[in-house]
Amino acid sequence: MLRTVILAAARSSRCERLVATAPLTRNMVRRFVAGPRTEDALRVTRALVDDGLTVTLDNLGEDTVTPEQASAVRDEYLGLLESLAADGLTPAAEVSVKLSALGQTFDEQLAYDNARAICAAAEASGTTVTLDMEDHTTTDSTLDILVKLRADHPSTGAVLQAYLRRTESDCRQLAGAGSRVRLCKGAYREPESVAYQSARDVDRSYVRCLTILMAGAGYPMLATHDPRLIAIGEDRARWFDRGPDQFEFQMLYGIRSADQARLIGDGYTVRTYVPYGNEWFGYLMRRLAERPANLGFFAHALMGR
Repeated sequence: MLRTVILAAARSSRCERLVATAPLTRNMVRRFVAGPRTEDALRVTRALVDDGLTVTLDNLGEDTVTPEQASAVRDEYLGLLESLAADGLTPAAEVSVKLSALGQTFDEQLAYDNARAICAAAEASGTTVTLDMEDHTTTDSTLDILVKLRADHPSTGAVLQAYLRRTESDCRQLAGAGSRVRLCKGAYREPESVAYQSARDVDRSYVRCLTILMAGAGYPMLATHDPRLIAIGEDRARWFDRGPDQFEFQMLYGIRSADQARLIGDGYTVRTYVPYGNEWFGYLMRRLAERPANLGFFAHALMGR
């Protein structure tokens, strides 16, 4: 019921105006989203890099249904990368890209062509691209496109979601030398046939997957806000004799800023995932709808926990 209400709100322009203007929700938007414009993304990135963080930027928009929309998303990333390089923010800042925003749902070749153009621009700008992962129906397509992109752009990063039952196997395949892999828990609502349902089972899978990645020859990127999993990541790094430059932690913009600062102080690389763009409202509503428990998660973050 709550999920249905949230999704209905996501389609309401009136709700969007209320969220954008009411003091509490306006502060939430500013806390978790850089802003609607490229200039906002650059401003937030500059501040984070000055604080010792690295950054990955996500131009929001997952409902691409025409080639023209896909081209507009591609062009936004090309302009963003050019601006990041001109401002001296690369290689500290990279970009995260959803293939669905580049046309994946209706034309995989178009999505690949657009992603390839972004990867080439990132390389020219002295930085990298990570392909975001979405719901399980796109996993095979995304990994197939990843393989093709890595033929010319081997630094292209992958994302794997620990709540999927297949992910341990995917980790083994992607743990080779030079392979950048972001491991997250996963946020989409998935059926039991493909995904673990309990938090305990997801956490156990995360630990098994991070162990595989840490034991491999690639570059693990541990995306989690869970203090227990962060501690386990630190432990596994020591276990496998990985230095601070051989893996990184990743967290969302506006979440557990004190923990991010602590990890930086301990010598680790911490990358902040910064969303921006005009589709900020849909982004927040989808995150809440995928897991309504995120309402409490965002509330705790707003209170500084």
